[in-house]
Amino acid sequence: MLRVEKINVSYGEFQVLHEVSIEVKSGETAIVVGPNGAGKTTLLRVISGLLKPTSGAIYFDGHRIDDKEPHEIVELGIALVPEGGRLFPYLTVYDNLKIGSFAKRARGGFRRTLEEIFELFPILKERRNQLAGSLSGGERQMLAIARSLMSQPKLIMLDEPSLGLAPRVVSRVFEFIGKIRSQGYSILMVEQNARKALELADHAYLLESGKLEFHGGREDFLRNPYIKKAYLGI
Repeated sequence: MLRVEKINVSYGEFQVLHEVSIEVKSGETAIVVGPNGAGKTTLLRVISGLLKPTSGAIYFDGHRIDDKEPHEIVELGIALVPEGGRLFPYLTVYDNLKIGSFAKRARGGFRRTLEEIFELFPILKERRNQLAGSLSGGERQMLAIARSLMSQPKLIMLDEPSLGLAPRVVSRVFEFIGKIRSQGYSILMVEQNARKALELADHAYLLESGKLEFHGGREDFLRNPYIKKAYLGI
């Protein structure tokens, strides 16, 4: 489904990503872990079209997309949930969800998709007329994820969904992501909480200083001595 081939990305003269290659297969959950400043968010921004690679290529469903604009990439079926969710706090839950369906591919199915979202996340139906800014941290993250689903994506990209949340809330957020995974969505998740993320992962990548240092299945990560010590606290 998604194939990133040896991309290099720079901010001016500073190179952020070095020959990074990843793949997300249909129905698979892939995670990218690594320290702050490793280039994880940059990777998602490049896939989304918000940044352009200096070299390399990105393919989605067989189409090359690294030369496309962000709105074109959304129309192809890639949705990004940015760090912090980036909700509209003074709009209601319903209006935030409606904004998520702006893509042409999603407009006609708005009502059906909305009902599916409310079935998946009943609390959002209860809060539909509440301002997004008044929700709890976990509910805001749930709404941000739900808003991305309104575009009827094939691939959902999550940037640090647990950032800044209390441990109890983090567990709930990962439960929400697990629900989405069970619906058959393809997911690419950047996350510092490697232990929780690996519970959902089919495949995982370790990014350090802009370079891909290790990749493999969940069990490969759990067996790697360096990853166990540095990222899993084992």
